Amino acid sequence: VRNMVKNRSLSRAISDAGWSEFRTMLEYKADWYGRRVVAVDRFCPSSKTCSVCGEVVPAMPLNVREWACRCGAVHDRDVNAARNILAVGLAVAACGDGVRPPRT
Repeated sequence: VRNMVKNRSLSRAISDAGWSEFRTMLEYKADWYGRRVVAVDRFCPSSKTCSVCGEVVPAMPLNVREWACRCGAVHDRDVNAARNILAVGLAVAACGDGVRPPRT
């Protein structure tokens, strides 16, 4: 959250969101229903990684909402990030903590 607040155009909305309280309530509800909350590494390049082939785009500014990978897949940035976060969360749930994206 500290790094997201540095974005001048989004800082007020992010500060008002109350992320700590949201996570606390999410973990409480997960315990209530017998579920597990998996926190994904904050440096995971979820929106820059192709969910089809796994290639990571070196740089992608925030104004790019759709992009095409070299494998031919066309991605919406948010949908692609959601798919990658789900995959990382399922990998952590199946293999245990410490699953991280490959570093280059």
